[in-house]
Amino acid sequence: MTTGIEKGLGDVLRADQAAILQQWLDAQEGTKAMRSELLSRQELREQSSRFLAGLTEAVNNGGIDADGPQFDGVRQQLDEMTFERARQGYTPTETAMFVFSLKQPLFAALRERYRSDAAGLADVSWDATVLLDRLGLFTTEVYQRGRDKVIIRQQEEMLELSTPVIALWKGILALPLIGTLDSARTQVVMESLLQRIVDTGAPLAIIDITGVPTVDTLTAQHLLKTVAAARLMGADCIISGIRPQIAQTIVHLGVELSDVVTKASLSDAFAIALRRSGLAVVPMRDGARSAPQRQPAQPAED
Repeated sequence: MTTGIEKGLGDVLRADQAAILQQWLDAQEGTKAMRSELLSRQELREQSSRFLAGLTEAVNNGGIDADGPQFDGVRQQLDEMTFERARQGYTPTETAMFVFSLKQPLFAALRERYRSDAAGLADVSWDATVLLDRLGLFTTEVYQRGRDKVIIRQQEEMLELSTPVIALWKGILALPLIGTLDSARTQVVMESLLQRIVDTGAPLAIIDITGVPTVDTLTAQHLLKTVAAARLMGADCIISGIRPQIAQTIVHLGVELSDVVTKASLSDAFAIALRRSGLAVVPMRDGARSAPQRQPAQPAED
């Protein structure tokens, strides 16, 4: 149920909607938040007209509670508009100014309506301020949620890009790790490695930790979990990149790696993988080194 003050605000919005809209458009076009290179005047008019119509309907139907169900449509529009503007490159302040810039034309219409009622003007102006401030802050909250989603998605993409599984040879995979190995990244590493094992049927995988700066108990446990998961898929793992300081740390922490083959370098691990596959890399004999045959030139086609 609306109060007399809320009804007065609704009446002004409904009766003076056309004039308020035009003054609002002029106010927006006069600010830096307009960003004419990103938003055309027609698009701005459509957004503003739709918002003002929804605001008028909500106030007249249910009062000024911006969180109430009567404002569902208004909040939905602000949600969509804020996400789009964030994608275009608007700042949170520029996005919120879409709502805040409505204050000036709305207050001008209220002053005209309540020119002989100072107390009534103060009350209805306060209600209008509270309502527009809440809706303006709503755009800031939506903007932040949208940015958080983008950051999370980018982090996930970076994790996937930072854990490539490389086929060194037929049946031999390599997973070079660079940076800290935490729980989230371990999950991505494990999923990437297991999927490649399924796709290629490789029986051997080398996990190279040369680029991992430090190895603590948690990192070692993550490595062991990855090795165990690979074994369940029928692949054996070799861990390479065990530097002296990492070896000392693992011994000091009491981490048991006795059932896992470890090597100091990726090349050593690759040599073991080749031997297990029944292969070997040997120097070529001098007689086998022949100069490449030059191919005769092909006649040009007419």
